[in-house]
Amino acid sequence: MDDITQLAAELGRRLQLLNAHVTTAESCTGGGIAEAITRIPGSSAWFEAGYVTYSNRQKTQQLDVPAGLFETVGAVSREVVEAMAQGAQEKSLARFAVAVSGVAGPDGGSPHKPVGTVWLAWGVGEVVISERRFFPGNRDEVRRQTVKAALEGLLQYASAEISNQG
Repeated sequence: MDDITQLAAELGRRLQLLNAHVTTAESCTGGGIAEAITRIPGSSAWFEAGYVTYSNRQKTQQLDVPAGLFETVGAVSREVVEAMAQGAQEKSLARFAVAVSGVAGPDGGSPHKPVGTVWLAWGVGEVVISERRFFPGNRDEVRRQTVKAALEGLLQYASAEISNQG
């Protein structure tokens, strides 16, 4: 079992302990996080929905990301991924969410947002936590590292919820 599948399986175990569901809102990973989660037998017990919103229009239509954000801060930004996570939670009613938007390459980068720049946001109930990461490598490597980081974050926040209940 590869490391991503192991992370997804452990996430499932922890979400089941919490009787909680997760949703994904993905751009640069194109559904890769949801695919990793649904590799796990029985994931329908804890995976609610996956939104692949590659275009800005779909981020707005499917997840209610304010259209004005794209002109002011760009799609690869804290504000957009936080809105994506919140929108996915509101639409799916899942307790946990992860959202990602980034520049996977090989082109599309800029001096402020070079190829490998990714914003991630995790929704945990009413709280949204976000961070900017830089992942080196080619397109596939950037996407894989993003999927792994997204799952690691979900696992961390689910584990914290378990500890808080204990």
